[in-house]
Amino acid sequence: MYDTLVTLKKGAGRTLKAGSMWVYNNEIESIAGDFENGDIVTVHDFDGFFLGIGFINTRSKLTVRLLSRKKGTVIDDAFLEKRVQNAWDYRKQTVDTGCCRLIFGEADWLPGLVVDKFSDCLVVESLALGIDRLKPAILDALCRVLKKDGIVIRGIYERSDAKVRLQEGMERYKGFISEPFDTKVEIEENGVKYIVDMEDGQKTGFFLDQKYNRAAVQRLCKGKKVLDCFTHTGSFALNAGIAGADSVLGVDASQTGVLQAEENARLNHLEDRVKFQCADVFELLPQLEEKGEKFDVVILDPPAFTKSRNSIKNAVKGYREINLRGMKLVEDGGFLVTCSCSHFMEPELFAKTIREAAHGAHKRLRQVEFRTQCCDHPILWAADESYYLKFYIFQVCEEQ
Repeated sequence: MYDTLVTLKKGAGRTLKAGSMWVYNNEIESIAGDFENGDIVTVHDFDGFFLGIGFINTRSKLTVRLLSRKKGTVIDDAFLEKRVQNAWDYRKQTVDTGCCRLIFGEADWLPGLVVDKFSDCLVVESLALGIDRLKPAILDALCRVLKKDGIVIRGIYERSDAKVRLQEGMERYKGFISEPFDTKVEIEENGVKYIVDMEDGQKTGFFLDQKYNRAAVQRLCKGKKVLDCFTHTGSFALNAGIAGADSVLGVDASQTGVLQAEENARLNHLEDRVKFQCADVFELLPQLEEKGEKFDVVILDPPAFTKSRNSIKNAVKGYREINLRGMKLVEDGGFLVTCSCSHFMEPELFAKTIREAAHGAHKRLRQVEFRTQCCDHPILWAADESYYLKFYIFQVCEEQ
């Protein structure tokens, strides 16, 4: 069916054979047949053994991304609709679907594609040339599948403006796929309302991966004084406020984020108890310590300090410093909530870094909970890139 044949080198493709969906450029022995980048090709091992079919792009280090490991599979509208239906059925069983990630790339066997649902609108991010060609058919299928459950999609906006598209030989792009609509959409999550800016917000407009982690924080916050660092648009701070915190301070370096957080606080009638400040967290935490400030709950949800293995050392320093500073601001017996959203900050290294921070701060940590990303961002075993979010809650105690 797909005549272009990609053959791997002898001994290559170990991660692919273990369950990954990627073929790297340095694993390929030969490519036989005519093709254009973005076409569907067949992948064989060095000895002719069938490994799968996927789309090719020789401009990318990830030269082939598999779509199926089943011999004889045809990538047509029926195939794509089945993939989409499976993704939707999974979400219906596992997560609140009012706002959620509908498609999470490789973990839904649609590599390179992300689709988020905010109320009756969709935001799409396409990061690979092959999936970009299939995108119209996938979105049509998604709208049909949702309509069967009575959900009519009002509009679709594309946020394919990530730098990684340049590595695929693609231009960065954002704009309407559907007819234009108001891209500021109100959603509700865990009883908290937000305005999501799909056009100009970070990533697709809102970080859905922390949904149930935000809910986990609520039970710690009633009647408490809370500090939320790297608050973005105020999500953790507002969850603390809605849970009945006496006072909450949310801090972010982005003035745009702070203004949106303040708008969200007013939307939830929390502006009297939940305040926001535009500041560099690394500068503010020592200042608060110097003033003798203490908080019952300190939340650290920084952006990814590393997006490659090359910058791990600097990332470790950053995580160690903010965790050490954060622990020093927690009242004895209070709680530290700390996260890393970098895939390259592996769980063991993140835990080691927190342990070192506790030693430096002369604090004892009692682990309350460890969590990962929300279940609408499923972790596909053997596809390590799908596991990226680490989330801890600790009780912070003085030396006993």
